[in-house]
Amino acid sequence: MRKSSISKVVLSAVCAGVIGSSALYATPSTQIWIPSTDIQGFLKPHIGWDVYSLNDGTGMISNGGLTMGVLPFEKLGLEVGVDYRAILGGDQRKPIYTNAKIGTPEDGLFKYMPAVAVGIYDLGFVKDVNDYSLVYGLLAKNIWKLGRISAGYYYGAGSESLWMVPGDTTGKVERGGLLASWDRVITEISDKLWVAVDYQSGNNWYGALSFGVAWNFAPNVGVILGYDIYNNKDASVPTFTFQVDINAF
Repeated sequence: MRKSSISKVVLSAVCAGVIGSSALYATPSTQIWIPSTDIQGFLKPHIGWDVYSLNDGTGMISNGGLTMGVLPFEKLGLEVGVDYRAILGGDQRKPIYTNAKIGTPEDGLFKYMPAVAVGIYDLGFVKDVNDYSLVYGLLAKNIWKLGRISAGYYYGAGSESLWMVPGDTTGKVERGGLLASWDRVITEISDKLWVAVDYQSGNNWYGALSFGVAWNFAPNVGVILGYDIYNNKDASVPTFTFQVDINAF
């Protein structure tokens, strides 16, 4: 199942975000939290709306966005996207972020080849405010009936001040880390049901373990319910997420 969340949040930042910080995701096609190797089809617009809420009810971020594939090739795809988000009671500076991803599907160039994707997300344009600019690479492979395994690495190429470890008084910076996920369509129950677990390492705003389930109510409409546990527990509390994904046509 392709889960394309156009807009996503680093909700660990909600704890600080609703009172001043704005570390947010503007992402391409994703799992629950991390990017995936999936890429939107050529000229197929995808609309996404995500809500992340602190489990103590004290903060919420709502994001909406659009992603579209822009290459007409079967074995090489490129998607680009833009997002707008609103922080309930928080900092509304520079709410626009962009993303892009290029890749090839499984078996795209030769048999048994994993899917490959390289991209950037949370690309803002104001230094020290929203230029997180996460560059990443991912490999993914479906393994028999076990589901799809993905693994990769990310690096925050933006302003150093945005990558300082929250709550650390020494000025420690953590720009990069691992990406990993497992996802599977539960065909034993229904081909409309999908589950996933993903992980992003690092004690920055982005590090988290997330898991969730999705249901396709129609061929072009899916809803995800998920839960996120952040690595930096001193600076954040877990969040619930509700995500709606619609392929326009």
